[in-house]
Order: sequence, then C-alpha cells, then structure tokens
Amino acid sequence: MAPLEQQWVKVQQKTFTKWLNSKLKVREVEIADLIVDLSDGIALIHLLEILSNESLGRYASRPKLRVQKFENVNKSLDYIKRRGIQMTNIGAEDVVDGNSKIILGLIWTLILRFTISDINEEGLSAKEGLLLWCQRKTACYDEVEVRDFSSSWNDGLAFCALLDIHRPDLIDYDSLDKNDHRGNMQLAFDIASKEIGIPDLLDVEDVCDVAKPDERSLMTYIAYWFHAFSQMERVENAGRRVEKFVQNMHGAWEMQNNFEQRMRELLRQIAEQRKQWEEATFDGSYADAKAQSGKFTEYKRKFKRAWVAEKSDLVGLLGNIKTKLSTYRLRPYDPPAELSLEALDTAWTALMTAERNRSQVINETIRDIKNALRKSFADKANDFALALNTLSISLSGLEGDVEDQLDHTKKISDNLAPLDQYLDIIASLDEQCVEANIEENDFTTYTYDELEYELGLVKSSVSKKLAFLENQMVARNMTNLTPIQLEEFESVFRHFDRDVSNSLQELEFSAALASLGLVYDEDEMHQKFRETSGGREYVTFEQFIRFMVDETEDQNTAEQVFESFKEVADGKPYVTELDLRHSLVPDEIIEDLIASMPEHKGPDMQEDRDIPKYDYITYMQRYIGGQNNENGLVNGS
Repeated sequence: MAPLEQQWVKVQQKTFTKWLNSKLKVREVEIADLIVDLSDGIALIHLLEILSNESLGRYASRPKLRVQKFENVNKSLDYIKRRGIQMTNIGAEDVVDGNSKIILGLIWTLILRFTISDINEEGLSAKEGLLLWCQRKTACYDEVEVRDFSSSWNDGLAFCALLDIHRPDLIDYDSLDKNDHRGNMQLAFDIASKEIGIPDLLDVEDVCDVAKPDERSLMTYIAYWFHAFSQMERVENAGRRVEKFVQNMHGAWEMQNNFEQRMRELLRQIAEQRKQWEEATFDGSYADAKAQSGKFTEYKRKFKRAWVAEKSDLVGLLGNIKTKLSTYRLRPYDPPAELSLEALDTAWTALMTAERNRSQVINETIRDIKNALRKSFADKANDFALALNTLSISLSGLEGDVEDQLDHTKKISDNLAPLDQYLDIIASLDEQCVEANIEENDFTTYTYDELEYELGLVKSSVSKKLAFLENQMVARNMTNLTPIQLEEFESVFRHFDRDVSNSLQELEFSAALASLGLVYDEDEMHQKFRETSGGREYVTFEQFIRFMVDETEDQNTAEQVFESFKEVADGKPYVTELDLRHSLVPDEIIEDLIASMPEHKGPDMQEDRDIPKYDYITYMQRYIGGQNNENGLVNGS
C-alpha cells in the first residue's frame, strides 16, 4: 500500500472509529479497532439499531464460530439493503475477514445515510449543501475561503470562524494569531468538544500536518458542526419566545409568589409573638412590670404597626391580583387555604385576643390608673378602630366590574373626612391621659399614634385603589393591545411613577419609553411628550397607554409560545432543565419555570429515565386558561 493511501486509511479508520463510538455509547459499548471489532457483527447490529431506532431481531450475542459471525454480519447487510441503502461489492466475508477498505466504505455509506444525507441547502446534494452552508457562514471572514473539504481547513481558521459566527462568547476571533495553524485548530476542537458537545472525531495532525486532509473524515466531522449549530439556532429562537412569554407574565407570577411568601412570614411572626406572651412570667416587682410594659409598647409601635401595614398591603395585593387576572380573562388565583385571608383573619383574631390578655395582665399589676378617663378614651378609640376596620373590610371586599368597584371606592373616600374630626377628639383625650400618667388601658389595645397611623394607611389604601381601578378602566378599553402588552406597559408606568401621582413627568416619560425600546433624540422626545400630554407638564396613565397603542402591536401569540415549548423539548411531551439551558433561556427564567411547572408523569425515554422532567402542556393550560384551550392551543398531545 502506497504511503499516501496508508495515510487516508489510517485517518478514516481513526475518524470512523470515533464516530462509531459516539453512537454506541448509549448502549455502553465501545470498540478499539474498527477492522477487528466489527468482524463478529455485534457492534454493527448495535449501530444499525441505534441509527434506525429499530430492532434487527435475534442474533448470536456471543459468536464463537465463523458461521455465527457470518450470520450476524449478513443480518446487518440484509437490513441495510431493505432500507434502500446502495452498497457495491460488500459481502459478509469482507467484514468477517477484516477487509479495511470495504469496511471503511461500509461505514462511510452509513455516515452518508444517517448523518450527512439530511443536509440540504437550496436543493443541492448533501455534500454540496454542506459545503454551501460552510461558505455562507464564513463568507464575512477575509482570511477564510472554503472551497472543499480538504485543504481549505488546514489553518484552523474556518473552524474558528464557524465558532465565532455562532457563539462569539466562546472565542475571541480577532485576537487569534492567524499563522498559528495548530494552535487555532486545537482551540476550535477543544471549544467544540467541551462547550458545544461535538464529538472529537479528528486530531489536529489529521488536518494541519497533511497537504490534503481526508475528505470523508472532514465531512463526517463538519456534519456534526452543521447539526449542532442548526439545532442551536432553532432552539435559541424557541427559547427567546419562551423567555418573552415568561417575562411578560412574570408580573402576575411575581405578585402571587410575593403574596404567599409575605403571608407565610406574617403568620409565622404572629404565632411566635403569641408563644412569647404565653411563656412570659412576672417576678412580682414594679420594675419588672414596668419593663414588660415597655416591651409591650415596643411591640405595638414597632412589630404590630408593621404587621397592620403588611396585613393591609396583603389584602390589597390579593384584590389587585384577582382584578388583574380577571381583566386579562386568565384563570383566577386562589391562595392555599393555609395562606388565605380567612387564615390571616383567624390568626389576627387570636393575636388580638392574646394581645388583650397580655395588656390586662400588665395593667392589673399597675393599678394607679384613672379608670374613667381610660374608659372614655377606649370607647372613642374602639369606635374609631371599628370605623377604620369597617372601611378596610369594605375596601378589601370589593368585587365585580371595575366600574362598580370604582363607584364604591369613591363613596368610601367620601366617608374619610369625618374621621379627621373624630381623631381630634381622641387626640384631646390622649393628652389628658398623658397628663394623668396613664400609660396603659385595659379597655382598648389602641393608641392615638396607632389610630392616626392606621387612618393614614386607610387613606393611602383608598388612594391607591382609586388609581389602580382608574388605570384598569383605561387598560381595559385599550382593545388594540394584548393582555401581555397591557401588563408590560402598566408595569413600566408604575415603575417610573416615582411619586405615585398616576402621571409621568417628561424625564420619567422618556425613561419609560427607553425601557420599552423606544428611543428618540432630545427634540423629538420633547415633541412626543408635548403631543401626548396635550401641552401639560405631565402625561396621565391613559395618555401613556394610548401613545403605546399607536406605537406598538402584538407579535407574540399564545400559539407561538406553545410551539416554542415543543421546539425546546424537541417534540417530547415534557421539557428538562438541560433542554431549557440548551435553548439559552436565562438562569432566572429557568428557575421560575422549574418552580412553576408540574412534574411529568408519563412514560420516559430510555436515556432520560433518571432526569427530572417537567410537564409544559399542563403548565400552559394553567396560565393560558380555558379560552385558548377551547381553540385547540393546548390539547395535551
């Protein structure tokens, strides 16, 4: 055999052996010598079953006799012929006897059929299509000229260019030493193997150290690059669509998660406070009683005040969640029973009972108090607190159409004015108690500061509710926008409305548009602001939404999102964390998806049996709701 012929046989044998092992590893089978290890037909049967995803039937798994080896090889060759794969002058004896050229030709035939033949660019043959793909991807690199699958790849720059055009984050192409052929080749091979997952079919010397590298070996290796990057582009597009969906709906998810986390923590703190009171004891001294009274006062001014505010915020937050989901006609949200408002009311009632008991125990130890003045203050304070509680309950219990809620909220706002005069009476009584050195009151748990603070909270809640409902009415009437767009624009408006005035100044308006990708020069932005505001110094929520209606349109449907999930999952009825990461979905979005999607309960593929899987079909049904499902968007198939 001539030296040149020996060289290509050696390279092909090494490359094809690596290709074969990359396929056989799913069955934990590995060959060392392509010529020798195929002679019994077992590895060949494994290979064909893996490539075709079919069983070839019974065969001799431990052939001892030559005739058994012939039977195994003939079974493989017969199957290849039935698949319509053309073979010329290949017989079982060639494989059993180790005819290297025939065996290499057989493996090349399988590579063409199962790895390269599906490559198609503009209707060209597999080889021409693969070459055209390489030329297009490297056309913008002056140092690279791909003419063939041989000497065009000697300097390693073509491989580096393919990496740079697809994954510029993995290679600094401009800093490469264009004369360091072996270094560039090794860098490209290492990145392809470690970062992209392309099998190591070639060694640097197979390409750099010969004038004409083996064409078949190079085609086999480059075909893996084509498949890897083509799939990456499809998955990235699908991943971006999934990312967009998650980001647009993140506001609703975040509100629900925020509600549950804050509710759980508030209930824990309330339970811990009750436990401390139950375990507390007195040593009988006045100093100890005064000290415990001081701690009780600290609780009311610090912890309870924060809890009252948190309780009010949670009631408002749940109401906003329900209103938002109703506006978008999405599936309503009901918190778990242990985190519901009913559970909070039960815990709060128990806390109030424990608080009263604690107050009475302390007050019984300190008897130098004027009961008449205390009772007068308590009556007014309790009535005032009841009035505040009645208003809060009225506000939190609002349901139904946004117009009705807005009308009721305005009536609640009208009832706040008399409370200021009533609070002045309580303030006068509080001053008298201070002058009389009255520090505790058995008949009430409220103080003037607390009631003043809670009145401020009620006023703030009413004001926020009015602004929210007015914005919802505006948003609902913006029929040119999708619910996802409305959510995004409303979230941006609230973010830049720093003073909670339900309006944006010119700088805030400019920043809001920039965050949505609408950037103008200074003069044009000023003109946009003046036109939108109608000449005023601020832009209202309705004006902002109408401006965005004129500037944008929806480009991301629920059907596209569901198809994107299917693309990320490669057609499987479930998606894995690795699928999401391969589609370049950001880590925080992957964490949200894994936390939100239910576990897949269906049958598993062999190779994915031990990998956590997530049911994106049920997940889409949960958040898109019944309307789109009736149209056939998510049917569980």
